[in-house]
Amino acid sequence: MPSMRTCLPVGITAALSTAAFTLSAQAATPAPAPERTAAARCANPSEVLDLTDWKLTLPTGEEEDPAEITQPELAGFSAAPWFRAEGDCGAVRFRAAVNGVTTGGSSYPRAELREMTDGGEDEAAWSTTEGTHTLVVREAFTALPAERPWVVGAQVHGGDDDVTVFRLEGSRLYITDGDDRHHHLVTDDYELGTEFEARFVARDGRIKAYYNGTLETTVSHDGDTNYFKAGAYTQANCGNSDPCTDGNFGEVRISDIDVKHS
Repeated sequence: MPSMRTCLPVGITAALSTAAFTLSAQAATPAPAPERTAAARCANPSEVLDLTDWKLTLPTGEEEDPAEITQPELAGFSAAPWFRAEGDCGAVRFRAAVNGVTTGGSSYPRAELREMTDGGEDEAAWSTTEGTHTLVVREAFTALPAERPWVVGAQVHGGDDDVTVFRLEGSRLYITDGDDRHHHLVTDDYELGTEFEARFVARDGRIKAYYNGTLETTVSHDGDTNYFKAGAYTQANCGNSDPCTDGNFGEVRISDIDVKHS
C-alpha cells in the first residue's frame, strides 16, 4: 500500500522553514545577562564611619537629658533624620533642629559625637602638654537654621567648655579661641555642601588648626581634660530662630573621621 504523504502549499512550507530557523537561532544565542541589582544600601552610620571610640548625643529625649547612644548599641544605631547614613554609603548626616532637646550645660541642640576610649567604654580625657593628639574630619555644612545661621562642625572640648571649634556663620567660616568666636576667619564665602578637611593637632600646650591642609591658626591651651567632638551643634534655638519646628535645623555631612594619639 503506498505511503501517505501530506503535501503543503509552497508558501506554508517556506514559512515553517523560516520559523524553525528562527527558533534554532534563538536557542543558539545566549540569553542576555540579568541586570545587576543595585548596590546594598548602608543601614547604619557605623558602616560609613568607624564609631568604635565614640558616643552620640541626639537632640531628642527629655529636656536637659538628651538621648545618648554608646557602644555597643551605637554600632547598629540609626535615627533619621538626626543621625543617618546616606544611601550610597558616602557619608553620615548629623542634624539638630532649633526645637531639639539640649544638655544641662547648653541652650543649643546637637547631634554630635563625643570621643571615647577602650572601645567606647570610657570618656576620653587627654592633656595638651603630654603627647600629640590629632583629629581629622572630612565634612560639609549642608543646612543652617533661619535668622541665626550658626552651626559648629568640629571641636576640641576641655572640661565644661569648648576650647576651639570650626564654626560657620552664614557664609563666614571661623576657628574660635575660647569665647572669642571670631578669633580667625578661614573664609567669608563658604557655600553650603562644600566638603573640606578640618584638622586639629594638640601638643606642647598648643592646638594647631588646619583647613584643607593649610595651617590657619594656633591656640594656646594648657589642660588635661580634653576630648574631640564632631557633628552638628546648632547655635540657635526657639528663642532666637523662627519657625520653632523640626524643619528649621542645622546639618553637617561627615564622610570621614579619624583620631590619633601618640
